[in-house]
Amino acid sequence: MINRDEAVIAVLKGARRVWAVSAVHGEIDRLQSLHNQLEQRFLAGDRLVYLGNYLGYGTKITETVDELLFVRRMMLARFNLCDGDVVYLRGRQEEMWQKLLQLHLAPDPSQVFEWMLAQGADATLVAYGGDPEKGRMWCRDGAHSLARWTGELRQAVHQKAGHVQLFSSLRRAAVTEDGGLLMVHAGIDAARPLWAQTDSFWWGSSGYTNLEPTYEGFRRVIRGFDPDRSGSSLEKYAVTLDKGCGAGGALHAACFGMGGEVICEISG
Repeated sequence: MINRDEAVIAVLKGARRVWAVSAVHGEIDRLQSLHNQLEQRFLAGDRLVYLGNYLGYGTKITETVDELLFVRRMMLARFNLCDGDVVYLRGRQEEMWQKLLQLHLAPDPSQVFEWMLAQGADATLVAYGGDPEKGRMWCRDGAHSLARWTGELRQAVHQKAGHVQLFSSLRRAAVTEDGGLLMVHAGIDAARPLWAQTDSFWWGSSGYTNLEPTYEGFRRVIRGFDPDRSGSSLEKYAVTLDKGCGAGGALHAACFGMGGEVICEISG
């Protein structure tokens, strides 16, 4: 039996099919196009999982979060869904953003900050009214100044209706109630049970594509972001849904049956 703490790992109950959406990276136009197609194909008993990386790289990040919130309300109302039927996973970008808001606690904030900027967090910082150059200055100035700056960033997030609530609702992974499907952001450590995974969901992508179809009894494992940008792959046991959205590629989604079979695909 899997230890399923639903505050960490979402459990999709009563699902007949599951839609999984790849990394968005602030590409609101592609997300809206995909949502328009999804609305036409969604059926009673379907569940929806966004696989992380809503932030980073794109120029309309806060608008992308607004779109995610709007469609969630629409889907719940139109298809009579419950709160747990639409799930958002935490991606690398959301993990970095959370750490950036706590940058004043880092032992070497300047080094951490520069690494985050190089990984795409600069776009999210600017979207919420931050300035990378000021961040560098406050890192040099000390913990007190840096804490004041990160406090201003947190307040900027609070001023965007629903954003704090969405970030607070992020799950590390999602599973179907029957134990058939496992959805993660970027990877998983096959040597550890699901309940013992730490940051492997974000940084443990090595070896993902070679996962054996014996992991915890799941019939299919699905991820939404490939750091190596190798493209989508739906043939293997370990599925990748990533066509490079945010780097010039399309936003990809697929609908899975409970046996792990791919029922259909859409792209935005």
